[in-house]
Amino acid sequence: MDSLEHDEMTDPLLEIRNLHAEVEGRPVLRGLDLSLRPGEVVALMGPNGSGKSTLAHVLAGREGYRVTEGQVLLGGEDLLPMPPEERARKGLFLAFQHPVELPGVGNLYFMRTALNAVREARGEPPVSAARFLVEARKLAASLGLGESMLRRSVNEGFSGGEKKRNEVLQMALLQPKVAVLDEIDSGLDVDALRQVGEALERLRDPARAMLLITHYPRLLAYVRPDRVLVFVGGRVVEEGAADLAHRLEQEGYAAFERRDEGDASPAQRPAEA
Repeated sequence: MDSLEHDEMTDPLLEIRNLHAEVEGRPVLRGLDLSLRPGEVVALMGPNGSGKSTLAHVLAGREGYRVTEGQVLLGGEDLLPMPPEERARKGLFLAFQHPVELPGVGNLYFMRTALNAVREARGEPPVSAARFLVEARKLAASLGLGESMLRRSVNEGFSGGEKKRNEVLQMALLQPKVAVLDEIDSGLDVDALRQVGEALERLRDPARAMLLITHYPRLLAYVRPDRVLVFVGGRVVEEGAADLAHRLEQEGYAAFERRDEGDASPAQRPAEA
């Protein structure tokens, strides 16, 4: 059985159906359909203002993003009525485009508390501090993060690249079912990009799906996606294999934006987000 046949017969881990959402009364997502199956890595690529980060915030349950229509199912359960912490317990992880600093909250304490909350939801026993420290050190080293960063407050004084690598470290420790990585490659130099990309490739798992939200294909040199989706005007307008990302690099998004403008009336076109 080839991979396409397998994918068609596998129930999605995450399924988005006809999703419409608005920010401050302005439509941003308009009829989005998207599914992620176990084992898949999907790249969602689009220009600024297309609604990519809005999608990430809607999935995470951030306040101020209002869903007006549609469903989001994780393992068959509707995520939309759930608060953000319950979505995380169900196995959804979001790596932020702009990770926030949490002064006074130790990085190790924060990650171990989050991990044990997720393990409790899975019916698993908590991880001891000693066992957690061993695993965190090993994973941090693979991302080029020294132990001193583990012992600092969450993201406090971190560079942009260090914050992004810290997000990937959290994902590696939490082992989510579905990981949404919003612009995880922004702010990374060449070495950090390679470390993050190689770490994400190692985190591929037959039971996990990853959605990589990005503008540029440079991360995809290290993490080869199973599918590439072109996201314009709050919806997917094109789907293809990994080579679609290189076509976008050469040709840009203009043709897709013109096609979307032709499909939508002025009232349907989303605001910048």
